[in-house]
Amino acid sequence: MARIDLDLAHAYKPNPQRDEDYALLPLKMTFEDGGAYALLGPSGCGKTTLLNIISGLVTPSHGSVSFDGVDSTQRTPQQRNIAQVFQFPVIYDTMTVAENLAFPLRNRGVAPDKIRQRVGQIAEMLEMSGQLDVRAAGLAADAKQKISLGRGLVRDDVSAVLFDEPLTVIDPHLKWQLRRKLKQIHHELKLTLVYVTHDQIEALTFADQVVVMTRGRAVQIGTASELFERPQHTFVGNFIGSPGMNFLDARCSETGIEVAGVTVAPPDPVLRALGRFTLGVRPEYVTLCAAQAGGAVPATVTQAQDIGTYWLLTARLGADGGGPPIRARLSPQQRIPRAGEGVWLQVLGAHTCFYADDVLVPDVQIAAQGVPA
Repeated sequence: MARIDLDLAHAYKPNPQRDEDYALLPLKMTFEDGGAYALLGPSGCGKTTLLNIISGLVTPSHGSVSFDGVDSTQRTPQQRNIAQVFQFPVIYDTMTVAENLAFPLRNRGVAPDKIRQRVGQIAEMLEMSGQLDVRAAGLAADAKQKISLGRGLVRDDVSAVLFDEPLTVIDPHLKWQLRRKLKQIHHELKLTLVYVTHDQIEALTFADQVVVMTRGRAVQIGTASELFERPQHTFVGNFIGSPGMNFLDARCSETGIEVAGVTVAPPDPVLRALGRFTLGVRPEYVTLCAAQAGGAVPATVTQAQDIGTYWLLTARLGADGGGPPIRARLSPQQRIPRAGEGVWLQVLGAHTCFYADDVLVPDVQIAAQGVPA
């Protein structure tokens, strides 16, 4: 296992001049020894490029990669002692499950007794002990991917194990089982794991720390709670959550903070210096309230959807319903307004965030009178 330090940028074309020329914009981050990390973001954001730079399959055009304080930028994957699991299973169909799992160890001349012990341990973790003598060719896609995962995990001397969307070919129910199993394996083996995915559920349930990426930039690194409660960038607020965070145009003057033409709170010195900014509040924290309550804005309901465990209310700001959309997750136990009905929605509270140029404004804790900060 190893601590991995990155201080780099990468462009596939020569002489990059603009941000758009870079696959990875300048970043500096550390993956701690024994940690479980996820690289999360949409397709084309640079996740796989970053993973391949860590593994040594790609050499960064700028900067360095260090393992345990040693510059490893020019080292091969073998020299870095990396195990990598790819999106589609990489196994030998003519071999049995046991032979596939043992292959990386045999290649390195590990003693037969140690091989049997390690293969048995990994097979038990993956719940494949009863299939060790079965040829891989006859197995389903999920079982083959389990073997591929096991081949990445079977060596106990690796610096890190890298996963590039390894559950893409797995059906949703088995995905949940394998995520749980990977989390368990991490706790037992204490390996340094880096997991690439575009699925926020996979990332948030697997990793201790999630790196959220967009357009070649790492915009936030944090725990699931930090990403949900305090997104450092509007992209994180929109990408994390279902549905994502509401973003409302706002302004602050000497008379107070205004949203949708309504003064919702007293003025704040930090926000007043900005003038105009964006208010962010998650649908989970938008609530129905009495008319003109502190921190509330008027809206007209456009749709109410029964999701089962909650109702998703969609409305447009303004008494005439002509403003931007806003969404709220409401309890089924309360009265749900109908489409066309005018309501007041509470948008200020302890979980409200404020953004300038898409970046979180720190040290702002605003609440309307009577609303907890």
